[in-house]
Amino acid sequence: MSVRRRDRHSRGLRGPLTLPNALTGRRAMPPRPATKSDFFTDAVHAAVERISRQCPDALVGVTFGVEDVPFLETAWSGDRVPLAAALDADADRMAQVVIYRRPLEHRAATRRGLSILVYRTIVEQLSALTGRSVEEIDPEGLADDTE
Repeated sequence: MSVRRRDRHSRGLRGPLTLPNALTGRRAMPPRPATKSDFFTDAVHAAVERISRQCPDALVGVTFGVEDVPFLETAWSGDRVPLAAALDADADRMAQVVIYRRPLEHRAATRRGLSILVYRTIVEQLSALTGRSVEEIDPEGLADDTE
């Protein structure tokens, strides 16, 4: 019997595999892959951590947020959906970089590709927000190839 039939309709393990372990009394709980949104949030955290090691000054006074889709009061220009937004600081709030999950996921074919795209997008947004060059924020050129 194939693995696919055992986990039909994503209902989890079924049959004798779900019986409690004779030694521990607990059922087997195999690890599940991270959901798309969890993976995306982890990719954003990893990108910010990598930037903090390379150019910590670029992150001073900047907060990060993740939204599923862009919601802008004014329509964006052109026929392209924005991947992220960089908002300057004002008297009431710190500078913000907002990353849009669904447009980035739509453009990436694999999870590794999504991680690279998230990193590149954050570097570009920080560059626009702080006025620093992309090479200054990413001196090792990791936007071209991640670890």
